[in-house]
Amino acid sequence: MQITVYGDTLCAQVTATALAQTGHQVHWCVVEPLSRERLADGRPLFREQGLDRLFADQLESGRLMPGFWEDVPQEIPDAVFLALQPGEQGVAEALVRRLASSTGCGVIVNQTVGPVGSAELLRNIVKEIDARAVLVALPDLIQEGNAFQTFTRPDSILLGCEEGEGEALVRELLRPFNRRKDVIQVMSLREAEFAKLAISGILATRISYMNDMASLSESLGVDIDVVRVAMGADPRIGEAYLYPGCGFGGPGLSSNVLALVDALNERAAEPGLLERVLQTNERQKEVLFRKFWQFHQGNVAGKKVALWGVAFKPGTHRVDNAPALKVIEALWAQGVKVTAHDPKALADLGQWAQGRGALTLCDDPYEAAEGADALMLITEWKPYWSPDWQRLKRVMREPLILDGRNIYEPAFVREQGLVYRGIGR
Repeated sequence: MQITVYGDTLCAQVTATALAQTGHQVHWCVVEPLSRERLADGRPLFREQGLDRLFADQLESGRLMPGFWEDVPQEIPDAVFLALQPGEQGVAEALVRRLASSTGCGVIVNQTVGPVGSAELLRNIVKEIDARAVLVALPDLIQEGNAFQTFTRPDSILLGCEEGEGEALVRELLRPFNRRKDVIQVMSLREAEFAKLAISGILATRISYMNDMASLSESLGVDIDVVRVAMGADPRIGEAYLYPGCGFGGPGLSSNVLALVDALNERAAEPGLLERVLQTNERQKEVLFRKFWQFHQGNVAGKKVALWGVAFKPGTHRVDNAPALKVIEALWAQGVKVTAHDPKALADLGQWAQGRGALTLCDDPYEAAEGADALMLITEWKPYWSPDWQRLKRVMREPLILDGRNIYEPAFVREQGLVYRGIGR
């Protein structure tokens, strides 16, 4: 089939790459000048393990064709995917007007996450222009850091669809990724949008709840990791998203919860649970700084802190709303020198830090730790899980390990002659 994908998002890149890989002819149109430059050079917009190679393979095959927002495909596409940035509702409305006014655009598939009712608004716009037009909602459920895998081997697909033609076409497009069992759940446009936001809300709530429990466990002399395992063993609870840490970030989860909070605030007289969830998360982002401050009894000016991991999660180069950013700002405010290492996110971090403060970016994690008064583990990249403890002890001025993800065994680290502080441990 002929497919057109619009958007400068990770969802757009994954959708375009996956559909091209399964034999479709895909035209991927972006709007930002920097995105245009990268695609023109054959470079992906987003770098994730495995996705880079697959993207390059599809470009080479000719099935994936980069383009620009204004481009009009030579053939009328069978389906058009809208995978825009959250908050680009005006852009989406202008685009669907243009598509509906053309000679034909097939089925429009809206993957853009927005307030509940966004897809209905787009559907009404296209129906006013062309009563035969079909629009469905396919909310973006990919997980950054493992985006291609979660798109091509999904546990769930939410399909907001009110016309059989749209459902049939989407089922055919997603057939290669829906073979083990049928994971497509068909519902109304509004239900699909709300389900997506509600999923994000419960995941964020579990994380913030565990962070609250971790804070309490420290005052009670209880290891939260033992409690986490006990909780996860209860089938009513399960194991997912029960890991306490130094907060969640990223463009997706945070913006989805904010959208839910906005919807609740419009309809409720008092602040709801999710508002507290966001407050807890913002406070949790500074938990490692507070531990550093307490260890040095507030005498932190002029000291040096090394950060291992600054991306908002492993597997991605993005630092959007990452806990590391809030930690860095807190350290700068107290006159602390900061060095950082990350396998993929140093370029993005450097752009964020320009004009804000001094920051040393290191290509080697042990170089970052040289002369440090504390090492903060913020993003749990796999190369950080088994460091050379004796080397760290030699190069650090003060061998203080602040484990923001509880990936280390406290007793073992202490046996190596280092000081360990975790989250609720």
